[in-house]
Amino acid sequence: MNAQAASAASPTPQIDPTAFASRLPKVGTTIFTVMSALASEKGAVNLGQGFPDFDCDPALVDAVTTAMKQGLNQYPPMTGVPLLRQAVADKIAKLYGQVYDPATEITITAGATQSILTIVLCCVHPGDEVIVIEPAYDSYVPSIELAGGKPVFVQMEVTDEGYKVPWQKVAAAVTPKTRLMIVNSPHNPTGSVFRQSDMQAIKDIVRGTGILLLSDEVYEHMVYDGQRHESVCRDPELAARSFVVSSFGKTYHVTGWKVGYVAAPAVLTAEFRKVHQFNVFTVNTPMQYGLAAYMANPAPYLELPAFYQHKRDLFRDGLRNTRFNMLPSDGTYFQCVEYSAISALPEAEFAKWLTTEIGVAAIPVSPFYDTPRESGIVRFCFAKKDETLKLALERLAKL
Repeated sequence: MNAQAASAASPTPQIDPTAFASRLPKVGTTIFTVMSALASEKGAVNLGQGFPDFDCDPALVDAVTTAMKQGLNQYPPMTGVPLLRQAVADKIAKLYGQVYDPATEITITAGATQSILTIVLCCVHPGDEVIVIEPAYDSYVPSIELAGGKPVFVQMEVTDEGYKVPWQKVAAAVTPKTRLMIVNSPHNPTGSVFRQSDMQAIKDIVRGTGILLLSDEVYEHMVYDGQRHESVCRDPELAARSFVVSSFGKTYHVTGWKVGYVAAPAVLTAEFRKVHQFNVFTVNTPMQYGLAAYMANPAPYLELPAFYQHKRDLFRDGLRNTRFNMLPSDGTYFQCVEYSAISALPEAEFAKWLTTEIGVAAIPVSPFYDTPRESGIVRFCFAKKDETLKLALERLAKL
């Protein structure tokens, strides 16, 4: 038998799945993927996954195109283009009063999710505990598990004023093994925002400890009704122990570009960059130059609260014609609603029914918990064209 015939006769080796231990055994297809696919299949208005259905400012695209045409297409510095790091540092200083050195304390990342994973990997060791406040963005726990850490969960409470963090329970969750606390404001998925009392509570909990903070602030420019964003950057005591994450994709309506940044003190940034250089190394060059040029005008992010508040108010006005009970939406571009007057279905089933029968896709809140918790609440995204929101409201009015 010649080699070719022997090869043809040999069975294809098979991987024994029982011998391949998953690093993330509980992780499957995300609810966002499931609901977006169902929305597409049913021709539903997709208010599920959190991305705009409108274009960014053409001037931003022009700035990136100019960078490309100027030949700025090779590797940038691992830490990010200096012009963009300087622009980020300037913005933070003007808005929040915290001065970061762009050379040693600002790093450009491949989106906020990469930022989060890199932060966790750089500071969480096997056996360390990380406090996670639920409901929580779905990348937090897998990042902790990949680092060998242990997530410690504290659930937000649903009150007449919306979702609130029970800080006394957070304080009770702290142990000598607590290495990191993840906080998120404006909060995805609930649309709640921290007040000064929340920031004081965080300070009281971490003072005198070695606990680090990961502050997820990707919706920093989406805070409504004249409130201000309570960034940890505003407080030197908190900033000194914090990694602060933000997202150009969220701010400038370009979620697919996957560009963000992390601001942190030099000693923390040095450790962050050790991991960053090996899990992504660096980020798209012309987009960094384009963003740096575009940031010379602060109007796009300063005007963002009014832009999205208009959409929030349009959507909430329409929801008053339905049987949904609206929770407050003080920030982000998400609106949570309670649906007990409409259905007794579990959240995932209700979201599928709403998509299939009413033609509007939403996201159940239960998957934002490590152990899915049924609260009878789903989340809509209002980062859509006005005509998209009006079409969705027409369909929801049937309820």
